[in-house]
Amino acid sequence: MMVNDKSIVWILKIYLLIIFVFIFMPIITSVVFSFNSDRFPSLPLGHFTWNWYDKVYYDPETWDAIRTSIIVALSASVLATIIGFCTAYTDFRYNFRFKNAYLALALLPPTIPLIILALAMLAWFSKLGISGQIWALIIAHTVLGAPFAMAIIRLRLQQIDKDLESAAWNLGASEWATMRHVIIPFALPSIISALCLTMAVSFDEFAIAWFVSGLNKSVPVVILEILQGNIDPQINAIGSFVFATTMTLVVIAQLFLFTKKPNNH
Repeated sequence: MMVNDKSIVWILKIYLLIIFVFIFMPIITSVVFSFNSDRFPSLPLGHFTWNWYDKVYYDPETWDAIRTSIIVALSASVLATIIGFCTAYTDFRYNFRFKNAYLALALLPPTIPLIILALAMLAWFSKLGISGQIWALIIAHTVLGAPFAMAIIRLRLQQIDKDLESAAWNLGASEWATMRHVIIPFALPSIISALCLTMAVSFDEFAIAWFVSGLNKSVPVVILEILQGNIDPQINAIGSFVFATTMTLVVIAQLFLFTKKPNNH
């Protein structure tokens, strides 16, 4: 029995739809129950309410966690993007001995299990005397996010005409001027994309934050602490906020990542 191309397309579309439903249904359910008046997540639903969001809004511990998460996410994303840009440009422009080892080391953190990475960072930060400080969390999330920034920016630099830099040098531009007026403008969409994506990674990360944050709790850490206590619908409200924030950052990152390459002429 032959299957035509249209049937294959429809099968793939249905398969993709099933995957999306499987991934997003629990999240959608959590969002729905965040507006449910009943304390326990059960059917039929109670009436619509903002009560759980009000409790989150007037909870100082939650605001402290949000403030910590924002500070860490902003700081780590900037540092990770700077490091990622430097790494990507080094890979793009230069050939040197042990370059493969250099790239393997730069891309290593995401390949390490987060628990192992968190334990290693906890031990290292304890020796440095900064364990539990917000700087420790910023450094940890920078290490985690830099490889993502590097990969995104390197993908953009792959599209540039390598003769543009040589042309700028021949016209009298210095290396810094070329970087400022040629490389950075070309890579700017990927830089913004890397900023948003690494910010989302930091804002949503839990395992490392649990080990190194100390009293500077991030939002995911607060969610776990609430879960360990009892069933509290505030979790649905906080989770909805985290999901909305993360998805917004990811969508912005995607929009900039797929920005068309500018005309080089």
